[in-house]
Amino acid sequence: MVITYYGLASYKVQFGDTIIAFNPVAKESKYKGAKFGADLVMVSLNHLNYNGASECSYGSKVPFVVNGPGEYETKDIYIKGVGIEQSIAGERMFNTIYSVLFEGVRLCHLGALNVKELSSSLIEQLGDIDLLFVPIVNGKGELLTPAQAADVANTLEAKIVVPMHVGENGTEKSLLSQFMKEFGSDGVKPLDKLTLRKKDFDGKEGEVVVLESVMR
Repeated sequence: MVITYYGLASYKVQFGDTIIAFNPVAKESKYKGAKFGADLVMVSLNHLNYNGASECSYGSKVPFVVNGPGEYETKDIYIKGVGIEQSIAGERMFNTIYSVLFEGVRLCHLGALNVKELSSSLIEQLGDIDLLFVPIVNGKGELLTPAQAADVANTLEAKIVVPMHVGENGTEKSLLSQFMKEFGSDGVKPLDKLTLRKKDFDGKEGEVVVLESVMR
């Protein structure tokens, strides 16, 4: 499995010939997005920074698109979407958290989460998480503060934690440092890509991996 970061909450996860895309950036967004073919696209939020599923139809690949709560299956990939109503920039929106199981590995993408406490029912629905994508922003009320993100990540007890929204402006490095401190993790060197096999999760407990956006 190879994970590539495209900024904001956008990731590509490739295993074999299968490609999963989380929250591709729409062409109309003020942020630059990437265009690549995917077999599966998951959209957490109906917003230009998250809903660019059309950018993942490329070549012979036309994706199966999931854009809300529910249970889905495609190409031996099992998806559970859990919706949370929340306020983002003063507007009520539904954010969908995705738990994705394939080849014995479970990924969880928190999307645009800004709810700092998760219910026991929601945590149970997400299952045991191998790799967690958690958002970190500057506390303007849109997403999670570094301290809140650390609390959520600790609660979910993932084996590997990947912070999102890293490197988008000059303040992000300090926010990342604050998250690492709150989470109780030492500083790590950012990677261009993350390559993992199932056995690589063995013995891991809250290890933080920072990915550099290829859109920088």
